[in-house]
This record gives sequence, structure tokens and C-alpha cells, in this order.
Amino acid sequence: MHRFLISAAHKSSGKTTVSLGIAAALKALGLTVQPFKKGPDYIDPLWLGAAAGRSCRNLDFFLSSEDEILAQFNRYGCDADICLVEGNHGLYDGLDLNGTNSNAALAKLLGLPVILVLDARGMTRGVAPLILGYQAFDPDMKIAGVILNKLGGRRHESKLRAVIEHYTTVPVIGAIQSDPRMQLVERHLGLMPANEAHAAERHVAEIARAVAEQVDLDRLLQISATDVALPRPALKVSHGDTPVRVAIARDAAFGFYYADDLDALRLAGAELIFFDTLRDPRLPDCDGLFIGGGFPESFLDGLEGNVTLRSSILDAIESGLPTYAECGGLMYLARSIEWHGQKRRMVGAIAGDIVMQEKPVGRGYVRLQPTATHPWGTARDMSIINAHEFHYSDIRNLPADTAFAYDMKRGYGVDGVHDGIVHKNLLASYTHLRSTAGCDWPDRFVRFIRQTVHRQESRQCSR
Repeated sequence: MHRFLISAAHKSSGKTTVSLGIAAALKALGLTVQPFKKGPDYIDPLWLGAAAGRSCRNLDFFLSSEDEILAQFNRYGCDADICLVEGNHGLYDGLDLNGTNSNAALAKLLGLPVILVLDARGMTRGVAPLILGYQAFDPDMKIAGVILNKLGGRRHESKLRAVIEHYTTVPVIGAIQSDPRMQLVERHLGLMPANEAHAAERHVAEIARAVAEQVDLDRLLQISATDVALPRPALKVSHGDTPVRVAIARDAAFGFYYADDLDALRLAGAELIFFDTLRDPRLPDCDGLFIGGGFPESFLDGLEGNVTLRSSILDAIESGLPTYAECGGLMYLARSIEWHGQKRRMVGAIAGDIVMQEKPVGRGYVRLQPTATHPWGTARDMSIINAHEFHYSDIRNLPADTAFAYDMKRGYGVDGVHDGIVHKNLLASYTHLRSTAGCDWPDRFVRFIRQTVHRQESRQCSR
């Protein structure tokens, strides 16, 4: 087995491009690659999953305990030849002074050697003190190799190699020349999602070829080899109840779902039925509905134009269909979305209007206190929830008597004070939840669906 973490000195060093290139190149060698991403991001995991041909899994200190992170890593990595973890930000960056949630902390928790990607633009001799400083800052941190990125030519490469070889003991296992063809497409909320980029497969293959030519994959496998097998944790499986059918919007407009959460829904007893908000004429037959995040503002004409589906979803929600929506899903269920002066009609289940802004409205980790209005359980049996948000929109014209499922202890949510709009059996929030021991939302949602189905069946039988 081979396990390693890819990090960088700072953000925007090209770490994601290098990571997915390595994942795809190793997969092309016939190896099973399990990708992981540190942090709550959705977009990088979509690219990494496309490159590896295997769903990427998120590892996050704020959302999960150390024991949960270890269990996730073991569960999904135990049957892989390669465990590739892509960090976020810089190697030592984190939320607190001690770096307890940094990439370095994750590498030490999982026992991983670190491959450091360095943006080498404008650097020559200064690369040596940078590497030496990163080694000296935490002597327990194993920096097993560096990959020089965004090089200015072969002469630039040779100078950097000579400096690193002379002053440090860290091997250079890759030197990647600056090439605009390797760049991932950017958009207003970050990288273009792989599920939306029609040429993603071809683009990943091109990046993989470039990385295979410029990174010593044999050396990478050598320094990341281990004889220690990962244990396979036992899975908790729901027994006895009839599965409930949960319709999930998954298409170019909505694609932000944690693979772990979808697994947790299945384990809780849900049969997942995916549908396309841009093409399907009506909502599939279902007991519950889940619309995750995405970029609905980029598909306004298509979403508005699918009138029959919007009407089908509105009728279902007004008839009491248990529904959960996050961020982009909340936007879609509102009356309208306005962006760049263009306003389009949406589902209308939420009595409010979405307006896109130039800067983030809510961004980062949040803490939620469930209220008594929360449809999935009482406030007494639901503790404070750690989650995250990332939205450039706000919602306006909400009625004064709007009910909310959460009080914001940290973060912005809907209005800086509340999040989680409740309407009938709908819960819609800007916050993205993550299935963890402290927030087993898939199990709660499935139980809520079952309770609703049973109530409806009881009412029909009593007629």
C-alpha cells in the first residue's frame, strides 16, 4: 500500500491540479486510487473523484472528531493501493494558534508522509530556506519530497534542483513547467465543478499525461510505501424498516453532495433516486426530496424553463413532502433568483427572493443551535451542530413570521441570526451539514420521512 498527503506552502500553488494529475496517472498504471480532501470543499473532490474513478472523501477536524477521521480513512482506504490526501491552504495553516486542524496535524494523525508542492515562480536560491523552515518548524513532520510547480523553463528547473540538492536533504520528485493547458477553469465560487465541465475527462487525461512526464511516480511510490494495512471498520446498517424513496437533484446545476452523506442515507434505509432539474419533466415518485448545493445562478434559463418540474416540486412540498435543501437548493426553492440584472422565476415554495452579490455573504465554518421549530426532532435532543456555509447570495422579502430551525452561534446563515427556513415539511438552509456522530442528519431525515409516511397512511386508513 501507498499513502501520502499532498500539501503546499500556501494557497493557489497548483496543488489541486498536481493532485488530480497524480491520481489519474497512478490509475492509468492500473492502481486503485482512493482520494481524500481535507476540509469541507465540494469542488476539488469532484475533480479528484473524476481523476481517480472513485468517490473522493472529505476529512475535516471541525466537522468530525479524530476518531471519526481515522475511521473514515480506514473504511475507504483499506481496499485501495493508493491513499492520496489533498490538503487545503498551506501545510501549517489552520484555525488556531497551535495548528490543531492543519494539514500537518492531519498528516501526523494518519501517519502520512508529505509531498510539498511549491509554486516556484520567481524563486531560485530562496527555495532552500523555505524548505528548511518548513522542516524546522515541526521536526515531527515528515516532508518526504517536493514537487516544483509553475516553472519558467528548464534552466529555472536546473537552478532550483541544484539549490535544493546542495542545501537540503529533501528529494525533488517532480518539476512541472508552467502550462496554461493544465489550469482548471475558474468561476465566481472557485473551480469549475467536474460534473459541470463537459470536457472534464479529456482535461484530466491531459493533466495526467503532463504530470506523468514531469513527476517521478516510481520515486513517489517508493517513499510512500507501507506494509501496515488499514483496518476495515464495521458499518452500522439499518434493519427491519421498508426503504423510503428519496429523490435527489443531481445534474449540472446541483452536484454538491458528500459521498459519505449519500452512503449514510442508504445505510439509514433510503433508496436514492436521482433526477435532473434541467431535463426531467416532473419529480419522480418519492417519499422525500433532497436538493443539495450547486450553481443554480449559472442555469437560470434552464431552471425557469422547466416549468412542469418546478410545478411538480411546488405541489409536492405544499402537499407535505418531506424536503431538505442546502444553499443552492434553497435558492432554487425560492420565488426567484436575480443575477447580473437578470431575474428568473424558481419553484416558489419559499416566500423570498434570491439576489446574487459580488462578495461572499456567508463563508466558513458555522455553529448552529437547533430550535423547537426544527422538523426532524426537538431542540432538547439536538446539540449544537458544526457545519459550514459558502454563498454569494442573500434572500430578501421573507415574511416577518418566517419560522427558522436554527439560531446562528457562528456564521451568517439567512440573516446573521437564523438559518433553516421551515415551511410545512420543508427545511431549507444556507448551511451545509455533514453526516457525523454529532450531526447524523441522514438518519434523522429518513426517520422524519418514515414518520410522515406513516401519518399519511394512518389518515388514509381512517377515512
